[in-house]
Amino acid sequence: MANIKSQKKRILTNAKAAERNKAVKSELKTRSKNAVNAIGSETGEESMRLAVKRLDMAAAKGVIHKNQAARRKARLMARFGPRITAVAQEARSQARNRELALERLRQRIARGLHVHRPRRATKPGRGARERRLETKRRRGETKRGRRRPDPSD
Repeated sequence: MANIKSQKKRILTNAKAAERNKAVKSELKTRSKNAVNAIGSETGEESMRLAVKRLDMAAAKGVIHKNQAARRKARLMARFGPRITAVAQEARSQARNRELALERLRQRIARGLHVHRPRRATKPGRGARERRLETKRRRGETKRGRRRPDPSD
């Protein structure tokens, strides 16, 4: 046991913080588990939102590292399936930002639904083949010109 007063206080505060962190981590596990179990039900969206909120709060308070919170949220979102989001913060009014976000969402969905026609495979034309062979011939002549002279010549 420590003799210094500040050290005694530090031990007590560390114990209190550890107890609080333990409770928060336990709640994180419970919220995440509830969110996963609620996938597909009407409470799924709400439980997911609560789990993400608790993860963000735990990261903000320093209970878990922010990268760990981000990783857990990403894994949770991946289990819920693909999502499309659009964010807008240009305007000062919330209504205008909502309109902008919805328009972006419509554009993103339209781009995703667009079917590209497949590329038709073609072979090089006659002119392209001739140019390629001419370049190869010139390159060969250049390299032959760099060789040592043949003693028989």
